[in-house]
Amino acid sequence: MKIKSKIWIETDEGILISEGRVKLLKLIAETGSLNKAAKAMDLSYQKAWKLIDASNKAAKHPLIETQVGGNKGGGTVLTPYGQSLINAFESINSNCWTFLDTEFTKYEL
Repeated sequence: MKIKSKIWIETDEGILISEGRVKLLKLIAETGSLNKAAKAMDLSYQKAWKLIDASNKAAKHPLIETQVGGNKGGGTVLTPYGQSLINAFESINSNCWTFLDTEFTKYEL
């Protein structure tokens, strides 16, 4: 048997961060593009933008910055705040799993 759980962090404005949003943000950082990150996750651009926009509205600071046009075209980059949010979520998530696994072993089910 295994214990399963999903966590997310939310504010009064909505979901700030979750596993799916972390994955999307990491792909944005990796590809430099919201569109490419969305495609990698089999999401429409519109759905990916809605997720990021909702997180930005719930956050203290923007998670991404968009860059327009130029020779190489535009792009999207992760902000330092966005990276710190990913780091915090991954740490909390890992600690949550460790706690749950430890607690689960206390019971004979």
